[in-house]
Amino acid sequence: MIQRFKKIQRILVLVLFLNLVVAFAKIIYGTLTGTLSMTADGYHSLFDGVSNIIGLVGSFIAARPPDKEHPYGHHKYETVASVFIALLLLYVGFEIFRNALDRFLVQSMPEVTAISFLVIIGTMCINYMVTRYEYRQGLALRSQVLIADSLHTRSDLYVSLSVIVSLAAVKLGFPLLDPLIALLISFLIFRAGIRIIRENSKVLLDMSRLEEQEICNLVMGVEGVLGCHKIRTRGGMGDIRIDMHVLVQPDMPLEDAHLIAHRVSKMLKAEYKDVTDVVVHLEPASPQGSNTKKTT
Repeated sequence: MIQRFKKIQRILVLVLFLNLVVAFAKIIYGTLTGTLSMTADGYHSLFDGVSNIIGLVGSFIAARPPDKEHPYGHHKYETVASVFIALLLLYVGFEIFRNALDRFLVQSMPEVTAISFLVIIGTMCINYMVTRYEYRQGLALRSQVLIADSLHTRSDLYVSLSVIVSLAAVKLGFPLLDPLIALLISFLIFRAGIRIIRENSKVLLDMSRLEEQEICNLVMGVEGVLGCHKIRTRGGMGDIRIDMHVLVQPDMPLEDAHLIAHRVSKMLKAEYKDVTDVVVHLEPASPQGSNTKKTT
C-alpha cells in the first residue's frame, strides 16, 4: 500500500512540472499579446499545478496507516483532495466567466501571429500526453486523485481547442469571438468540476459501490453457505469495504463456521480487486429458508 502511494506521488510531481511549463508559456504569451482566451487557458493550466499540489498533500496523508482515531485508515483524504481539486476548477471557471464579461464592455484587439498558434498547439501536445499518462496510471493504481486530476488536465485540451478557434476568429477580424470562446471555456471548466464532485461524493456519502445480487451469487458458491442478506458496500476506488450476513447450518461447529466466513472474505477480495475488507456476520439458517438466497 505504501509503494502504491509513493508511485502516485512521483506521478503527481512529474505532472506538476509539466503543467507549470504549459501554464507559464500560455500566460506569458497571452498577456503580451492581449489574447484573453489564451491567458484564461494559461491560468486554468496554472491551477492544474495547484491541484497537483493538493493531490500530493492528500496522497501523503492517505498513505498513513490506521491509528486509534482512524481505525479504517486515511484513504478518504485522497477523496477530499479530489473534491478540493474540483472546487478550484469551479473558482477558475468563475474568474474566466467574469473576465470574459468585462471584455465585452472594454473591447481591445489581441495580437495574433503564427507564434500564437505554435504556442497553443505545443502546449496541447504536452497536455494530451500528460492526461493519457495520468489517467492510465490512475486506473492501474486505483487512485481517485490521479483520475480526478487527469480529468482536470483533460479539460485543458477542450479549452485549448476553443482557444485555437478564438485565435483564428481574431485573425479573420472577429475579435468579439475571443470573449465568447472564453465564456465557452468557463462552462467546460464548470462541467469538469461538477463531474469530479459528483463522483467523489459517492465515496464521502457512503453510497453503495457494488451490485448486491452479484455478491450474493458469488457467496452462494462457497461450500457451506445456505444464504446471504444485509449486504452493504461502501468506499472508493482501491478501498471498498463489504459487510454482510451469511446463513449456515444451525448445528455447525463454530470452527467450521469461522472457516466459511474466512473463505467468503478471501473469495470476495480475489473477485473484486478494490475490496480491502470484508466483515461476515454468521447466522443459523432456519429450516424453511436453508436453501433460499436472501439479498435484503
